[in-house]
Formats: sequence, structure tokens, C-alpha cells
Amino acid sequence: MTLGRTRSVAVWGIHGRLVEVEADVSPGLPKFIVSGMPDAACKQAPDRIRAAANNCELDLPKQRLTVNLSPASLPKQGSGFDLAIAVAVLVSGGTIEADLVATTVHVGELGLDGTVRAIPGVLPAVLAAVDAGARQVVVPVANAAEAALVPDIEVVPVDSLGALVRRYQALARRRPLPEPPPVPEPVQVVGRVPDLADVVGQAEARYALEVAAAGGHHLAMIGPPGAGKTMIAERLPGLLPPLTREQALEVTAIHSVLGALPEQVLIDRPPFVAPHHGASMPAVVGGGSGRVRPGAVSRAHRGVMFLDECPEFRRDVLDALRQPLESGVVQVARADQVVTFPARFQLVLAANPCPCGQNYGKGSKCTCAPQRRRDYLGRMSGPLLDRVDVQLTMLPVTRASLAGPRGESTAQVAARVVDARRRQAKRWAPIGFARNSEVPGAVLRSSPWRLPGDVTRGLDRAMELGQLTLRGYDRCLRVAWTIGDLDGAEQPGFRQVEEARGLRAGSAAA
Repeated sequence: MTLGRTRSVAVWGIHGRLVEVEADVSPGLPKFIVSGMPDAACKQAPDRIRAAANNCELDLPKQRLTVNLSPASLPKQGSGFDLAIAVAVLVSGGTIEADLVATTVHVGELGLDGTVRAIPGVLPAVLAAVDAGARQVVVPVANAAEAALVPDIEVVPVDSLGALVRRYQALARRRPLPEPPPVPEPVQVVGRVPDLADVVGQAEARYALEVAAAGGHHLAMIGPPGAGKTMIAERLPGLLPPLTREQALEVTAIHSVLGALPEQVLIDRPPFVAPHHGASMPAVVGGGSGRVRPGAVSRAHRGVMFLDECPEFRRDVLDALRQPLESGVVQVARADQVVTFPARFQLVLAANPCPCGQNYGKGSKCTCAPQRRRDYLGRMSGPLLDRVDVQLTMLPVTRASLAGPRGESTAQVAARVVDARRRQAKRWAPIGFARNSEVPGAVLRSSPWRLPGDVTRGLDRAMELGQLTLRGYDRCLRVAWTIGDLDGAEQPGFRQVEEARGLRAGSAAA
């Protein structure tokens, strides 16, 4: 046998593409060449494979070895092709029968001792294999639980190259298969959900948070230090419904590419991501040298991204959020390809009223110059804030609030959120939407969803006076529909629309 074939997967972004791995043995001095646009890690595969085969007492052909990763025009990144290349080479040398591996997908890195090591991105690789019609995939045992999340494909966990060869030889001779290595069981981690009842006072902010959770609306809070902005933001994920199976796989695939899967493997709760205010553009949006990695906006996909001390972020980083806020995706351009990551998240912004944080109330102790205050809040550009549905001004917690009754718990509010989500999902299902925040303004302003003129007269007047843009008008309509869903109304009335306008203007009705 001089030509060996098997399959692997090239992961680009969070999507994969099936790769045909071909190994050819030809007369000549011993040399091992890998072609097909491999990166530096992939080019080093021959050294790892030779050492692994030697330590597993496997013979590689002592001639010229040429490995091609097809399609050759697709960049191949990382060490995840090691196992597939080794199998193809062993087929070309006659150690493994060709028919056993020709349609099997192999992913994994080889250690010098022959162990098959875990790699990032196994979940999107297996998803791509299923989409391409593969029926069997061989993965490192450490990635087996992750791969097993994907239905309709047989997952074969391996811990060493030698064990995999013995398995194929047993299949060829129709002998009992060796005992598979034990697969680590996923750990069920039940973390404590921050309770909304812990928030003291701030009834308006609690109400605004409930509306934001019910409709999937973005939220901005401006208030002095200690007002509870961070506490409130941290409690938003607990109000959101669990992810569906499809959404959970999508979110887990992003964390798989980053090599940051939690112990329980499947992420079925909305993630909460809070990047530091000094984070760079690639850290927030995605990018990096070499392999393109998802940024914070993609890690927050289907969840919440919280920007605390928002004006401290770089202006260009904040402005870069506008694309994902509108489209739900972020695109990272490279010389050879544009990588698209999902980034449909709820944005929560928090800011002090000025750099010193004391510019509030009648007895203001602010030491900031007026121009400095304007420059500080001006870092949150108008186009960015125009995309934020709920904008709230918070005041300090008062002494009277400390003596007041304890507020509703997360569980109580979450039950109303689930009910409101159910109502809007049923209403928008015929036109392909699930949440009020996703519905285009053109739909809300047309029949049969257009609200009567006497209901929207306040909004219409605000738009005539230049207080609202068309985008702001549409976002007020979305929030009004959410308030109506929380109230159990068939459609919003004048009160709900005015409440939505108040939430947009920085106040809320409790």
C-alpha cells in the first residue's frame, strides 16, 4: 500500500470543514512533508508523529512521505491534525487496513510518548463532521464527553496511538475489541444564583431589570458609586430562561474553541461576561495573531455582557459594539478570510455620573470641571446609546430603604419573565422571531401590529421635537410590547407606551 487516506476537520472561527488527509509513500531518502497550507504547529507534526510511533513500537515507512491536507487552499491551524496524519501514514505503510479508516474522522494531538492529548474546538469539529455525513469520529479521551454532546455520530475515545492501532487491527482480524479507556464523567456544577432580593431599595432599577430580562433589551445605568449597579447587572442572568439544546450547543462550541469549557461540559445557562475596562479590541471583539479567537462579545453569546465603568473603555472598543448589537454577529477580517462569530447578547452598561462619581443630588461634592464631566460621559457615543433600549438614572440607597421590606426574589421575578417570554414567542413565531427586542421596527409600525395613534401620541410628539430618532422610536415600541407582556395585555396601551418612553429617558415606574 503506498497511499493512505482518512479524514480530519479544520476549525475556522466556530465552524469546521471536513479535510481529506492523504499520505503517499514514494522511493527516495527518508523525508516527511506536510502540504496544504499548514501553520507552524501543523508543520511540526512529523516530528511528533515519528517520536510517538517509535515509543508505541510502530514502524513508519522509511522512505519519502508526502502528506496532503485537502482542500489545499484552506488554512490548517493547530496540532489537531496529528492523529489523522499518523493514521494515514500507518495506512500507507500497511499497518492499518485502508477500508477501516477511509471515512472515519480523527482529531487529536500526539505527545512524544504516543498519548493522544486534548485539543480545543472538538465540539465544532464533531458538529462539522456530522454535517458532512461522517458516522464515526475518533477523539482524545479527555474530549470524549464534549464530543458525545453531538447526536447521530459514533464517538470513539482513545488515549494513545498504540491503543488505536490495536483497535483497528482487532477489527481487521474480527477479534474482540480492546477495552476502551474510561471517559471522565461530566460534573454537575450547581452554582449559587445571585438573588435579586439582596438588592436594597432601587425599586425603579429592579423594575427596569425585569423589563430588560423579559424582552431581551439592552440596559444602561448611570449612578454614583455604591448605588448597586454591579449587583443589579450580576442578577440579570438569573432572571433569564435556560438555553435550549440548540442554543446550549452553540454557546458551548464557542467556549470549546477557546479551550475554556467548564466541568459540566454543556453550558445550558446564559453566560455572564464582564471584561476589564482596559481590554483591547481583540479581547472584546475577537481576533489575535495566528488563530482567530472569539472575543468577549462572542463569549457572551445568548447571555449578558456587562461593561462596568463603561466610560473607562476605549472609545473605539465601545463603538465596535454597534455591529453585533444590530446584527447579532461580529466579523473579524483577515488577509485570506473573514471569520464570523455569533454575538447575540444583552448589553448592560454601568457608569458613574462623572470621573469622581460625586455629581448627584443637591449637595453635590463633585470636584470635576464641567468639560471633564462632558468628556467622560461623551465616551459613550450617541449611536451606541441609541441602541440601548432601557436607560436608567440611579440615586444612592437611602436610610429609609434599609428599613424597608425585602424585595422579590430572583425566582419570583424569573417566573414572570418566563411567562412574558412565552407570550412573545407565541406571538412572533409566525414571522420567525422569539423576543420583542428582535422584531424590526418596520414590523411594529405596520399592520396588524401598528398601535393606534392615541396610544403612541407621546412617542410621536417626542419624535417631532427631535427627542427621539427613528431607531429610538422603534426601541420604545419594543419595550412597550414587553411591558404589555408582563402586564398580561394583548397589546400595549397608552400607559405601557409612556412607561417605555420613561425607561428610555432614564426613569422607570415601579
